[in-house]
Amino acid sequence: MRTRLLPLLLVLMAGVLLALGFPLAASLAAARQQTVVVDRIDDTARFAALAQFVTERGTGIDERQSTLHGELVRYHEVYGIEVGVFYRDTTAMARAPKDWDVPQRGEPRRAFREALLGRRSHDPPQVWPWQRNARLAVASPVVRDGDVVAVVLTDSPTGQLRSRILHGWLLIAAGEVAAMLLAVGAAFRLTGWVLKPVKVLDAATHDIATGRLNSRVAAAGGPPELRRLAHSFNEMADNVEEVLEQQRAFVADASHQLRNPLAALLLRIELLALELPPGNDEIASVRTEGKRLAQVLDDLLDLALAEHAPADLRLTDIGELAGERVAAWRPLADEKGVRLTGHGSAVTAWADPVALSSALDAVIDNALKFTPAGEEVTVTVAADGDTSTIVVTDGGPGLTDDELTRVGDRFWRSNRHQNVKGSGLGLSISRALLTAGGGSITYSHHEPHGLRVTVSVPRSAPEGAPAGPRA
Repeated sequence: MRTRLLPLLLVLMAGVLLALGFPLAASLAAARQQTVVVDRIDDTARFAALAQFVTERGTGIDERQSTLHGELVRYHEVYGIEVGVFYRDTTAMARAPKDWDVPQRGEPRRAFREALLGRRSHDPPQVWPWQRNARLAVASPVVRDGDVVAVVLTDSPTGQLRSRILHGWLLIAAGEVAAMLLAVGAAFRLTGWVLKPVKVLDAATHDIATGRLNSRVAAAGGPPELRRLAHSFNEMADNVEEVLEQQRAFVADASHQLRNPLAALLLRIELLALELPPGNDEIASVRTEGKRLAQVLDDLLDLALAEHAPADLRLTDIGELAGERVAAWRPLADEKGVRLTGHGSAVTAWADPVALSSALDAVIDNALKFTPAGEEVTVTVAADGDTSTIVVTDGGPGLTDDELTRVGDRFWRSNRHQNVKGSGLGLSISRALLTAGGGSITYSHHEPHGLRVTVSVPRSAPEGAPAGPRA
């Protein structure tokens, strides 16, 4: 979730910073240029004041015109700015350099025409740092007796102005980068503060989903809404655990309480059978159904205990354990004419040995039950990354894709196997036993036919367990 939330926050923050940065950069450039324009206006105003007292043209060069010319020459030499005082017809009164005239087009010409109307230049086009050949033209009118008789025109290079604007922009960019770094840090802190309770809640939900019903959320941080959610989640988990506990207790109590009346009923059936002719089909059928019901009650009690009892996890050599279970079931396999073989070396994992043995017994029993004579049941032990696996494959008829999605459900049995002895709870008990210890059981097709059952147990030590070597 952080990978989705962080880009959104960063894009929004970057948008805000850019929205502030561009106007600030434009304002800085305008301020820098306005400073230069004001300075040029002051200069042109001073030259215009000198030009007011120059004698009309056609009378020769007088002392005032010579003084004006000297001022313009020194100004050009010091600042490198082209400057001139021009009559209305663009004839030069004085200028520096001496060959400079009013351009026929461009910004200087526009400034000259504006000054002829009696207005000083006040808003020349903005100069940007990338305009290498840009010039800044400023003009002021020379007014005598209320009439504009001449114009003072300056045409300035913009190298220093562009450098100052660029320097100011670099400072703004540095500030934007620093602000963005702070925003990134703030975004990480904010998302961490917001998402930490979500992560804790997700972990608790996963624990409950995998069977650790005592997992709860400590509502100690995050927004108030998430703290309330954590509190509500804990209440929900308490209610779910209580309901499941009541359900387990009911199943266990019902199974236990029904065993005594059923045992008495079976005893009476046996007594009744003594009074009937030998080989009576009805009494044999009743006896069979009674024994099947007793087996279902025993399996229900085992299932309730498996779901309730905590796992006693320890570092276990599952290769040795699987070998023991194969040896225990081999006499029954030989009796049915099925080859039962085991493969694999010493592989360790964290498991409850009793629970894992019971789960393997249920899986191997199921495999032998559906494997015809002459076929093979194979038990293979291997290490697979963070888990160790025990794979049981058989040569039976197998299951269809639809049946694979239901195998392991309580009381479920394939329609094709209804006549096979069983209660439909064996694999459910195996799953409950394995889940309690952090393991799992999966089912798939075995080629060319049969069922492949994979029992997986973790190789990593659970929390609170002493660390041990890994095979």
